[in-house]
Amino acid sequence: MSKPAAILPDFTVNSLDGQPVSLSQYRGKKIIILNVASKCGYTPQYADWQLFYEAHKENFVVLGFPCNDFGYQEPGSAGEIAEFCQKNYGVSFPMFEKVHVKGDNQAPLFRWLSDPAQNGWNSDVPSWNFCKYLINEKGELTHFFGSKVEPDSPEFKAAAGI
Repeated sequence: MSKPAAILPDFTVNSLDGQPVSLSQYRGKKIIILNVASKCGYTPQYADWQLFYEAHKENFVVLGFPCNDFGYQEPGSAGEIAEFCQKNYGVSFPMFEKVHVKGDNQAPLFRWLSDPAQNGWNSDVPSWNFCKYLINEKGELTHFFGSKVEPDSPEFKAAAGI
């Protein structure tokens, strides 16, 4: 893998409750971006990523982006998503409005994450729910992981330096 050529732009995205959030506030931390869904076989990963976030929030932030692009597995409203995540998994990491992670209406953040001309190397678009992008403290995209990779997976731990 070649060295990333670009850093994460200062995207502003809307939180799950509709408030604008500048991603620049996470500079200096490693960022894990997840595309999430409430009705997926991988949904129990919410619990794993919540535990990871609680254990490592000094150096990492986990950002969840609900998406309904795969099997219509996130049909809920923002309120329903928030209630589901809190009630079932105690999610306290930042969650954002539902976005498209692929296709013609792909959100600008996910366009940056999956376009090598913008991020320096990666062309992987999420292939299902709970794909992960790892961004280092400098804002460089360093790794992409598929749905099956969890916080305790050896390849994730090696990439994250934990």
